[in-house]
Amino acid sequence: MTSRSRATRQTIKEVAVRAGVSVGTVSNVLNSAAPVSAELRLRVLKAIEDLNYHPNHTARSLKSNRTKMIGMVISDIVNPFFPLLVRGAEDAALQHNYLLVTFNSDSQVDRERNLFHVLSRYRMDGILLVIASEDDLKHVHRAVDDGTPIVFLDRVPQGFECDSVSIDNFDGARKCVEHLVRMGHRSIGIIGGSSNLHIAHERLRGYRAAHEAAGLTVDPDLITWGNFNLESAHRAASVLLQSPQRPTALFAANNVMALGALQVMHSLGLKCPDDVAIGSFDDLPLFEALSPALTGVAQPSYEIGYQGAELLTRRLEGQLDAPVHVILPTQLKIRASSQRPQH
Repeated sequence: MTSRSRATRQTIKEVAVRAGVSVGTVSNVLNSAAPVSAELRLRVLKAIEDLNYHPNHTARSLKSNRTKMIGMVISDIVNPFFPLLVRGAEDAALQHNYLLVTFNSDSQVDRERNLFHVLSRYRMDGILLVIASEDDLKHVHRAVDDGTPIVFLDRVPQGFECDSVSIDNFDGARKCVEHLVRMGHRSIGIIGGSSNLHIAHERLRGYRAAHEAAGLTVDPDLITWGNFNLESAHRAASVLLQSPQRPTALFAANNVMALGALQVMHSLGLKCPDDVAIGSFDDLPLFEALSPALTGVAQPSYEIGYQGAELLTRRLEGQLDAPVHVILPTQLKIRASSQRPQH
């Protein structure tokens, strides 16, 4: 046994002596391995602070085969939907004494695959994942087969026995398009999301369902596909807004594409909602500051991250058996951009 190991173990004993508890109680406080009363926990934490004790996490992880680290991979850090999601996951992880390490895949499968190699090399206990695409998930299957717990956030691919936290994409899209119909719109274009993601098809399905419920026929020329980013929104909105039969309203499948559509409208000299109304899947605080304020389907992004990390820590602590799938509700925030057409 090395002198470094003996020194670390002796320091734990010193913490226990100073707090007037057993070494096991100190270990339980450090590792959240077993319940400890509030009084004893405070005494141990006070002793740790007084002694300026820092646990040797490398030695502990080698002994327990656990690193107390969670990897998180999101698809697009630039998208304003994700920072709150990461914040929620971070808050929950820290409450359970886990370190959250976040990476960005830039919606690229190759980059996501490389990140999985990094996560494996640094022995993450589990992974929170917003997938880049459903076209190639062999690296995710491999991680699951190797025993790595994964919780899917926001985007839940088919064919995995994993925990997940998401929202009802179909219902959120349906509510927004039904609102546009109630406002008198009969020609509604859609800027869809990435066609290689199930959530994009669910939002398109909600768009179709709202038309069907109103007895309206969906015009295939009003259906365009984007990629959940600004550039794709510019292309799709340009096609829709410069067509001979310009729609009176647009439904954008996420917040970034709604902003892109609004930029194209302004560049073409069109007014919202007088010429074309807009509704968005996703909502941002920024939407209320725009002129006109933008109608959006609000997602509980913080809760998605928080509940995802909660699920993962419970899975890591052996508290769950069958896969758990949490589906959170959305809320339609109606603002000026979706009002009745003027022409």
